[in-house]
Amino acid sequence: MPREQGRKLVASNRKAYHDYAITDTYEAGMVLTGTEVKSLRAGRSSLVDAFGHENNGEIFLHGMHIPEYTQGTWTNHEPRRVRKLLLKRDEIAKVMGKLRDDGVTLVPLSVYFHNGYAKVELGVAKGKKSYDKRQDLAERDAKREINRAMGRRAKGMG
Repeated sequence: MPREQGRKLVASNRKAYHDYAITDTYEAGMVLTGTEVKSLRAGRSSLVDAFGHENNGEIFLHGMHIPEYTQGTWTNHEPRRVRKLLLKRDEIAKVMGKLRDDGVTLVPLSVYFHNGYAKVELGVAKGKKSYDKRQDLAERDAKREINRAMGRRAKGMG
């Protein structure tokens, strides 16, 4: 059977872009068991409440929910187990240097398959205050209104 090509999105964490200011992104592989991979291929996963954490020079993903595989047997996995992330040593050093700052955390942004391998996109994030969120919403609404006006003007309606 030929290997998958391209990128197939499994889950995305859109709320992370609302709650955090993302400064950098990294792509990491995940150490998974067989039933976890099968459950991900079925498109089942949740990144709510998930975060990355450093331990002994390695980075782990906590709180990611991959439901048990329905056709799995006694070999099924624990849905919220801690999963090791696969990054190059220099990337780990960069991430750990950025995580030393106050208020900075590692947030998973999406889980996908890239050429058959399960990957997670991580973002180095700083929490937003409520007024930052309101400002972002106001900017988005203003851009939308400007685009509407430009479209009406281009069509000769206003």
